[in-house]
Amino acid sequence: MFTVDRKEIVPAGTRLSKQTLSDLVKESAVAEDSYPLLTYARVEKDLHDFITQPPYTIIFHNQKAKNLVFKTMAKVLLPLPLLESLYHFRKVDFYTYRHFLLVYALSTLLAEQLVSKKTDMSKEVIAGPTHDIGKLCVPLSVLKEESPLTERELGSLRHHTLAGYILLSYYFKDAGHFTAIVARDHHERKDGSGYPRGIKINNPIVDIIMVSDIYDALISRRPYRSESYDNRTALEEITNQANSGKISKDAVQALIAVNRTSRPHYTECTLSDERRGSEPADNVYGVTVSE
Repeated sequence: MFTVDRKEIVPAGTRLSKQTLSDLVKESAVAEDSYPLLTYARVEKDLHDFITQPPYTIIFHNQKAKNLVFKTMAKVLLPLPLLESLYHFRKVDFYTYRHFLLVYALSTLLAEQLVSKKTDMSKEVIAGPTHDIGKLCVPLSVLKEESPLTERELGSLRHHTLAGYILLSYYFKDAGHFTAIVARDHHERKDGSGYPRGIKINNPIVDIIMVSDIYDALISRRPYRSESYDNRTALEEITNQANSGKISKDAVQALIAVNRTSRPHYTECTLSDERRGSEPADNVYGVTVSE
């Protein structure tokens, strides 16, 4: 696992024990200056551009929603190396950079309905847009692969969860920092079918980021399929995952609520099993091939 400037902080094959993590945190004892995310480079302008593209035009159609996101983002301070790492993707993998910001923005909006205590919502400011920062340690050839991945490549891609956990522990000097936990756990599932540890997740904010992550991945153009999911089909797919016990029903109800211009309370939205959409053709997500 390495930083954006290619400094190796954990050699391959290392067992991630409590002692390893403790040593890593001690190694990062030199203080890093932190800066506001929103004012870094073109972040504010880019986020504005992203939320004014369909289907986010519906989700952020009113000024109140936009104000909430930008007001929350204005509170986010990140160590300079993390800001540089986020912005690195703007140059080398624009989708991943866009994904960072949109998952953050959507998570903030869903948390407004789902997190009862505003102190909980502001804690770590919904973890900041860092959930996928571990993709620094995934080869670009894998991130941009259009064909089905090999098992080895899939393992490399899934490595980003633990890599993100290590990087955020290192930069925040705390292996228990909530941002690090989110990076590690956002691909786990409520029924224990996820990765990297295959544990059952029951954390409301991780649930929110998990649902936001899945949604943005479905509705965005990706190398592994010829076109994105249309919004209806994406919501049907996420609803199916909620009904099967993999992800939070509350978070999915909140997602459906913000996709309606009337903005109902999330408890007024029901999760139907009806499927009227169809996934894009030539979608090879999750498909692997032999070496």
